[in-house]
Amino acid sequence: MPIKSLARKSLRLAAQLIEQVCRDLVSNTEQKNDKMEKFGTIINGDQPVLVDFSAEWCGPCKMQAPILKEVAAKVKGKARILKIDVDKNPTIAQKYQIQGIPTLMVFKKGEVKFRQSGVMQAPQLVSLLEQNFD
Repeated sequence: MPIKSLARKSLRLAAQLIEQVCRDLVSNTEQKNDKMEKFGTIINGDQPVLVDFSAEWCGPCKMQAPILKEVAAKVKGKARILKIDVDKNPTIAQKYQIQGIPTLMVFKKGEVKFRQSGVMQAPQLVSLLEQNFD
């Protein structure tokens, strides 16, 4: 095969690869924006929202999980509980300057009502949420 033909074929393949990478970048950006938008909608609601910023590999985060299930059962219908994996959602974690995990935050109508890093027990969390019930 002549060199000119190989060069044209290589350029075509490179252009296709660049187009695919650009489409992937746009798609990833749209997905991140969708996540941020959904998160923003939830924390701007009338119900208090307890957000647990965590990661799968985090030992204390694993200890917090059953505590959050207990809290969810006690505040069912009156508050929401979200778990945000900081490794899978770095944009949200960066926006709220999450430095250590677990970090627990309570939001109501978009306003941060509480923030603390470390494992917290169910009675404390239930009390925090109850303080923000209407």
